[in-house]
Amino acid sequence: MACASLLSLNQTLDQILHPHDQTEQPHIIRSLHEQVTFLLSFLDVSSPQNSDKLLGLEERIRDAAYEAEDIIESSMSDQIVSESGSHEYRTESHISNQIVLEWDQKFERLQKIIQELNSISDEVLKMRERNEIQVLLPSNSLPAAASKSRSTYKSVAVGLDRDLMEIKKLLTKPHSELVVVSIVGMGGLGKTTLAKLTYNDSLIANHFDVRAWVVVSREYQEQEVLKGLLNSLRGLNHESGEESIEKLAENVSKSLKDKRYLIVIDDVWRMNQLNQVKSLFPDNNNGSRIILTTRKSQVANRASLLCPPYHMSVLNVEESWNLLHEMVFGEERWPPELEKIGKMILMECRGLPLLLVLIGGLLYKSERTLHYWKHVARNIGSKIDDIEYEFGILNLISFIYDQLPHHLRVCFLYMCVLPEDYEIRKSKLTKLWVANRFIKPDRSKSLEEVAEEYLKDLVDRNLILVREWSYRGEIKTCGIHDILRDFCLMKAEEEKFNLDVSYLPKVHYNLRQVSIVTDLKNQIPRLALTHNCDLRVRAVTFFFRNSPNDIHLIKKFWLLRVLDALTIRFEEFPVEIVELVNLRYIALTYWMKHRFPASIAKLCNLETLIVNPGKFRSIFNTSFLPPEIWKMSRLRHLLFMRSYLPYPTGALKGGSFVPLENLQTLSNVINFRWTKEILEMMPNLKKLVISYEHDGRTEWSSYCFDNFVHLHQLEVLKCIFFAKCYIKYQDPLPVNFAFPQKLKRLTLSGCRISWKHMTVVGSLSNLEVLKLKFHAFEGPEWELNDGKFRRLKLLLIHMTDLEHWKVDETHLPSLQCLSLRYCYNLVDIPSGIGKIPTLEEIELCECKTSVVTSAQVIQEEKESLGNNGFKIVLKDKDDTNISS
Repeated sequence: MACASLLSLNQTLDQILHPHDQTEQPHIIRSLHEQVTFLLSFLDVSSPQNSDKLLGLEERIRDAAYEAEDIIESSMSDQIVSESGSHEYRTESHISNQIVLEWDQKFERLQKIIQELNSISDEVLKMRERNEIQVLLPSNSLPAAASKSRSTYKSVAVGLDRDLMEIKKLLTKPHSELVVVSIVGMGGLGKTTLAKLTYNDSLIANHFDVRAWVVVSREYQEQEVLKGLLNSLRGLNHESGEESIEKLAENVSKSLKDKRYLIVIDDVWRMNQLNQVKSLFPDNNNGSRIILTTRKSQVANRASLLCPPYHMSVLNVEESWNLLHEMVFGEERWPPELEKIGKMILMECRGLPLLLVLIGGLLYKSERTLHYWKHVARNIGSKIDDIEYEFGILNLISFIYDQLPHHLRVCFLYMCVLPEDYEIRKSKLTKLWVANRFIKPDRSKSLEEVAEEYLKDLVDRNLILVREWSYRGEIKTCGIHDILRDFCLMKAEEEKFNLDVSYLPKVHYNLRQVSIVTDLKNQIPRLALTHNCDLRVRAVTFFFRNSPNDIHLIKKFWLLRVLDALTIRFEEFPVEIVELVNLRYIALTYWMKHRFPASIAKLCNLETLIVNPGKFRSIFNTSFLPPEIWKMSRLRHLLFMRSYLPYPTGALKGGSFVPLENLQTLSNVINFRWTKEILEMMPNLKKLVISYEHDGRTEWSSYCFDNFVHLHQLEVLKCIFFAKCYIKYQDPLPVNFAFPQKLKRLTLSGCRISWKHMTVVGSLSNLEVLKLKFHAFEGPEWELNDGKFRRLKLLLIHMTDLEHWKVDETHLPSLQCLSLRYCYNLVDIPSGIGKIPTLEEIELCECKTSVVTSAQVIQEEKESLGNNGFKIVLKDKDDTNISS
């Protein structure tokens, strides 16, 4: 946490020492900045083997940096609030000038902090002189082969082939009754991995009509389990948050009626949990199955009388060696000089897959020297006295944590903020890391790009698990193993980093994160009476559906940076939060149309604003943004279901608006004109979602679609066009529609352009995902040309009048998934599609029987060539989305 506290303080100081500010800054601020810079540089090059020696120093660095940041940010916040009555726009340099007046009061405390940091720096220099601290040198860096993320070719199935075969036999036995197959074993044996391998097996997928996966976990919430089941059954995020438990249960039962189903109930801890979930599943007397994973033998024994529990065991020596080899070297050979010490490390892991995977991740990302591997072997032996005891595993995880580069530690610990078995989108996680100031700036990359590199590093170390990959081979969602989360919770409390709200009366002064995973009703009196009213909390995350009134409690946290309140349903903007001028990240959920107040411009530090529509996704979930939004120069991400963004006319007349040069994401704006002046105000936009309601009078050309080509950094574009009053036939878009060459993902809907103009899309050399929805292109025939769509991996065609499609394997050489939905007129899938070597899946919904037949012919041809991984997925009418 020393590095995290210094990184955060350094960014605060950088904000004051603004490069465009020509005024003289207080010497004390520059002196503090110098000390922070020195200590950050030291931690960057400090070897993980220094952990024990530096423990005391790191605690002192953390506490000093936290205190300095509290002093400086409270002064900045006070100054901004004092000026909030003025309508004049305040630049960062103006704010920093005013802050000078506050330093007199703070000088003495800051001077003591600088003396403390000076003392720490002196100790570091003395330890270096005595050679007590090892420094990472370029020669100790990873070999070139290890610099690339290895995530795509890790084999989680190593050592599980025998188990997989047995579970498949149990699932496909000719018993018509509903049977529960229990997988039982201690934490870390790979129960969930085995269940996932079984669930995704092509033989199993074809054997059952429907499949669903739900996680129960220790923190059991019946409504969340039911929602999870419906989401899994329907293959999408079903907005059922406000439905009653009874209604959700009824929908689950209806979805399974008369179908042969496979349900995985992962991580069951108590028998009453199992009984509640099992009661939802009808016995259709057709061979339906339930897979149960649990650590508790008594739960597994009582789950089913028809099938004894399947007990997982540790890996034998050969399996352990194969798994460790895969984790560390992949397809490379094991270096002979490391083989003997590798076998010593192997024996210390005692066949437990979790330990082998964690140690494998550590060795993969560390220097491949005999000296370091001996260091690892010694520590493993001393940390694990008895593999049956969970504290032994936690001790080992603690050693692995100490080996992490300093900048990764806080990102890993942040995972304890999430509830058990929680799945978070990569895009959200990286935004939260950035808002919390965990990321070290890099002039050549955006903060989000650096955050994604941190995430990939933690994935390569097997400390964060990828739950879902996109078709582009990128991380989509991720989570953390229960045992690793237990460690993070323990370490976070030790580091004064995170606590659940129920422990607030016990909080430390330096507490930075608060997660709210329960109903606050019973906590309000305790919160009101707590002696720590002046908390320095920087982030509050709600995971429980609390009342909108509970947002008033947030005012206690007056230095708050992150407010994630998506689980609270608001009817109007909680205007009181505009006084929390340190906020950088706000996520809210609205029920209806709402207007943001002009006072939102007080949040001059705001970087991310997310508004979720909640249950009802319609025109009633519309955000009306004020003109003052164009004064918020630090904005990086604006995400809405629907929003009206006012045109900045004042900016074009020399007004006080400023360019939104940091803006990367804008989603979803309605009927906005993309003039040259607008493009110049947001030059770094990477993701854009826009919608247009055609009224029959406005000319399409007035929206300047041809200007999109000038958004040179744009990688994701989604354009939705529809007629008011739902008129089916509207005017097609002009054919001079133009796109930037960096585009990787494109979604078009309702354009009604002729297929012959598809060349404007096919010429995008970087395009990997293309979704064509609701007559995006029209006409009975589409013939592809050579040299187009060279990198396309996912093609979705949704609701079109297309009848014949001429294509061969040379046209879509990288295609992995083809999705055809509501293509009622399409006669068949061209046979050339089946010859594409990369094709893994064809997804069909509401297509002719002849289309299904042609897909089956392709599958037979694939299987005859030995490609048994290819699959056909038939979707129900309710499924209207495919993830990318």
